[in-house]
Amino acid sequence: MEARNFITAREMLLDDNWLLTTINGEARYQKPPLPTWLTAFSAGIFGLESLYAMRLPAVLMAIFGVFFFYRFVTVLTKHKELAFISSLILITSFFFAFAGRNGQWDIFTHGFMIAAIYWGYLFFYHTEKRYRNALFSAFFIGLSFMSKGPVSLYVLFLPFVLAYGFAFKFRAFQKKWLPLFLWLLVALVISGWWYLYTYIFDTDTILNITNKETANWTNYNVKPFYYYWNFFMQTGLWILPGIISLMYPYLKDKVIHKKAYLFSLLWTLLTVVLLSIIPEKKQRYLLPVVIPFALNIGFYMEYIFRTFSEMRRAQESVPVYLQFSLVAIVGFLAPFVGGVWFWESIGDQWPWYILLSIAIFFGACYIVYHLRHRNIKNVFYASIIFTACAVVFGMPLIGVFNTNTAQNDMTELATWEKKNDIKVYEYSAFAPEFLWQYGNKMERIEVAEYENLVLKKGTIGVLVHENAVSKFLENSRKFEINIVEEYDINPVLKSNTKHNFRLHRYLYQVTTKQ
Repeated sequence: MEARNFITAREMLLDDNWLLTTINGEARYQKPPLPTWLTAFSAGIFGLESLYAMRLPAVLMAIFGVFFFYRFVTVLTKHKELAFISSLILITSFFFAFAGRNGQWDIFTHGFMIAAIYWGYLFFYHTEKRYRNALFSAFFIGLSFMSKGPVSLYVLFLPFVLAYGFAFKFRAFQKKWLPLFLWLLVALVISGWWYLYTYIFDTDTILNITNKETANWTNYNVKPFYYYWNFFMQTGLWILPGIISLMYPYLKDKVIHKKAYLFSLLWTLLTVVLLSIIPEKKQRYLLPVVIPFALNIGFYMEYIFRTFSEMRRAQESVPVYLQFSLVAIVGFLAPFVGGVWFWESIGDQWPWYILLSIAIFFGACYIVYHLRHRNIKNVFYASIIFTACAVVFGMPLIGVFNTNTAQNDMTELATWEKKNDIKVYEYSAFAPEFLWQYGNKMERIEVAEYENLVLKKGTIGVLVHENAVSKFLENSRKFEINIVEEYDINPVLKSNTKHNFRLHRYLYQVTTKQ
């Protein structure tokens, strides 16, 4: 998906397709263009070849989302420390951290929606500045819609409204009908203008895409209703506190704000339920659940902050010791285990490995020391820094998990094509990752047109994935064929069961027989 998004941004810049967006020259209206615009602007400034430039807008959007999450929790609970704790939990949750560094558009739609919820809460809760709050909320809802359609409106805003209405009720609403109407009007205009534009100027294509996308909701990646039962796993570091935070009878009389805790719990569970209703399911769709869940976990951690030094019941203290002891164990063992298993693969990245090892080892020592003295605040903040060090120093080492010594990408394919004056075509469905590496559009050959194309051109290059090779050879019996190159960007060898044929291509040179 990241490659698809980046290709669309590249074609925006190269082909000036800012409204009628394309991928490989074909219409791509499945996603609204706002995140693609931001990515294209960043690439225009820092360079199309830079992945850092392409990913920068997503990084900034994650920061934007955490900022408004902090402000929302602050005004909701009137407790800045709880807001700070919850924000740190959010930004170190696995799915949120991943979305914030990866060029997918989920972080944009949900980041803008967090801002819309903040201003929407002010609109619901306060009687003053109603029009300002309504307009800001509507504006950010529009931006969320322009990032990924109604996704976040359904899985983040709707459960927020339902949970808020149950926990807090909607008061003094008779004075808010007019600004509410303005809110609805502004949100509709910002959300819908691009869809109206594409419908007017490319009606048939937008209708075909809409029908296909709608059908996917019920026919593509269909999973059972309970598929998301393990949603707490997506928090990574916070799995155990997350499970405990869901125990309402245990926590309801211990948290600092009972209604707000009920609200965060309902918001989390309603988000899971609404996601579960849709037949199409993917694990990455759980990103919006992590947002209210961070607040839910924050209530539990704030309770631990207040009481752990005096906590004597094993049922309460053991989970805390277990949670942070596991973090410390990772810090103690990872430098030695990693050195034994991966030292030969680390190569010239060894300075990063040394920095990572030092940071997490001494971080583990710090955690153990303060855990023994029951200073849980220091333990918590040390875990946050531990996670940050693991990301900063660990990401440059991600290549050590690549065991495919035959890995070869398509960055030089365009050079070969130009040098030999041979046009290359894709024989089967293209892989966006390869197309991104290739750096330009690539035509696909329909099987029925393949023979005529070769006869017309005389010589062509053809990319074929391994599952289509036999069919390709059968269709090429009339021609001279020579294999030129093998492209494989799988992180594992072909002998591994995790090897994906979609990320593997053979380049053939096909010539008419003399």
